[in-house]
This record gives sequence, structure tokens and C-alpha cells, in this order.
Amino acid sequence: MIKLHLHFKSDKPAVLPLTSLRQASTASVSAKMQGASTGIVYGGLKYQARCIADVRADPDHTSFLAGTLSLKEENEVHLIRLSPSGNELLCEGLFYHQNEIWDLKSCPYDSRILSTVYTSGETYGASVWKIPEISSQSNSPQLDQLVSLDDHTAKIKSVLWCPLGKHDKLVTIDERNIFVWSIDSSNKIAKVISQESVGMLHNLSGGAWDPHDRNAVAAICDSSLECWDLRTMKNANAIEHAHIRDVDYNPKKQHILATAEDEFGIRLWDLRMPKIPLKELPGHSHWTWAVRHNPEYDGLILSAGTDSTVNLWQVSVGSEDSAIDSPRDKRSRQIDPLLNSYTDYEDSIYGIAWSSQDPSVFASLSYDGRVVVESVKPYIQRK
Repeated sequence: MIKLHLHFKSDKPAVLPLTSLRQASTASVSAKMQGASTGIVYGGLKYQARCIADVRADPDHTSFLAGTLSLKEENEVHLIRLSPSGNELLCEGLFYHQNEIWDLKSCPYDSRILSTVYTSGETYGASVWKIPEISSQSNSPQLDQLVSLDDHTAKIKSVLWCPLGKHDKLVTIDERNIFVWSIDSSNKIAKVISQESVGMLHNLSGGAWDPHDRNAVAAICDSSLECWDLRTMKNANAIEHAHIRDVDYNPKKQHILATAEDEFGIRLWDLRMPKIPLKELPGHSHWTWAVRHNPEYDGLILSAGTDSTVNLWQVSVGSEDSAIDSPRDKRSRQIDPLLNSYTDYEDSIYGIAWSSQDPSVFASLSYDGRVVVESVKPYIQRK
């Protein structure tokens, strides 16, 4: 592996020339953040970007996928890997993706499969791709398109993979509909199993698949969160009067999820009691855009926003948050502390992802293309 070591005198991210990346797709970009942050910066993204995802199916490495958002240039998907020493980030692969990437997910059971939602002008689409075999001779090869999810007539927003083991189903969400697909990757076939519309008066913008129930999906809809049963394709439950930008289920506790909201910041909910939140956190000084539960450490939550900040929270939700408590009792409880704020960014942060391989590590992606990987081990030990 060819390693390019970059040393910076300032904390601004360096941009590695695209020609250098093409000459060595396994080049490494290494830098330590100066000042208060101890994060490691990846300087290989040349264009603006919004999407980063943990490669959950890679059992041996802390790996992430990041996709760019350039209107005029050919976009790229970067496979980024944390070195065994934990002090540098390696570009393990760089792959062409023609259109702007607005949503990016890694397949939970195959590290070489991913999905993207993309746009070209006024046209939106979604596809499932396979990463080609990486060799020293390849110069930024194209991703292999396995299937195109092209039955949508409205603007597609998100692709959801079932988090419960190997599963041949996908869910896609556009502004008007929820689709359930059956995917045969080996034969490159995708079929719509079921579909339901929310009607012309509502707009869907994203969602999350329940890690405890393969038949439950939460969909963000205007000023509410709708919980859908995929067996009946009906809305089974809802959190009303919430202007939500992101949602994430607690992987350790059933029925519990977190929402990132315009007005309230971050709120935690028990879906058995959807009228009143369990906890409220102040969120960010501007829009709170993303929220993620840690995959291993219960109560450890990340949030990111357009105030160029990533916040690390420790929020306990247990038997004390019971249905017999009054709303006043819940509001009067002391909010769990903000463990840390990561502020060494110069642009809005739309993407955050915990590592499944090492849950003490997370990656963040700001709109200017800066990827930063941080360790939260000091805060785990403090718990």
C-alpha cells in the first residue's frame, strides 16, 4: 500500500489532488487535528458531501463510505478505513458515481454492497451497487450497478436496509409512497412486493427501520413521525406535532427512539406512550440535522447540526421513565449531561456514523467534504 502522509500547519482540511488518488486508490491521507480536538481528518474528498455510512459488514476494520455532491463534476464514493494503529485514515478505494449522492447506506450483511439515492437535474433515482474488486492496477473504477429502484414517480428520499441479519428486502421512501422491495443481487433483479401512499396532502422525507422488529419502519411525515407495519402497509402509531429531520431507534431497548427536531432539538420517545417524550435535550444553536444511538453503549447518543457542531450525549432511559409518571415529573428531572461538543468544523454537518466494529469511534462529515474520525473512549470510562 502506498501511503501519502500529509502534515498540516493549520486545522483546515487538505485536499488531495484527484490525480494522486487515481494513481493509488489505496493511498492514505493522515492528519491530526490541532487544538482542542484529537480527531483524525480525511482529506481525500474533493467535492461537497452530505452522506457517510458505517460499513457494518466489515468485521475486521473500522470502515466508512462517503459520497460526494458535486453538481458539475463526476461524483465519487470513497471507502475509508482507520489504520490498525488508529492514527491515520486510509483510502481503500475510490469509485466513480456519476450523479449527486443524497443518501448512502452500506449493506448490513455484505461489505461490498451499498445503496445510493441520487439526482441529475430534476430527476431523482436510487440504485443498489457492488464495489468491484480492488487491485493496484485500477484507477477509480465504476461501481457495478446491481439493481435500479426505478418504480418511483415522486422524488425519492431514502433507502432502508433491514438491520436484522441477511434479508432480501429493502424499503424505499419517496415524498408520497413507501415501497417494499425484494432484491436478488446475484441475478440483478428487484421487484416491488408492496406499496402504500400517504396521499397528496402529506410529504415523506426519510425514516428508520426498527432493529427489534423487521416489520416496523418509522417514516418522517410533515409534522409527525408515522410507524408503519410492513405486513399490512398501514400506519400503526404516530408521534404528532413534531417537525422532525432525523430519527434513530435505540438498538439496545425496544420501543425507544430519538428524533432530531427543528423546535425541540433532540427528544427521546417510548412508542408505547407517543404523546409525551421521555427526555428532551436542547440540541444545537441552529437546526439539529442528525441523531444516532451508539450500537453498543446504551444511552450514548450523537447529534449534528447546521451550527457546525457534533454533540455527544449520555442519556439514561430506564424503568424510572414509566407510564405512571406525570408530565410534570418527567420535565422536572435533571437532563443528562452533554459529555462533549466537537466544534472544529467550518461548515454544516449533515452526516454522522458510529463504527459497528469499534463502537467507541465515530465519523462525521461536514458539507465542505471534511471527514473527521473521533474516539469517545474517555467519556465511556467516565460513565
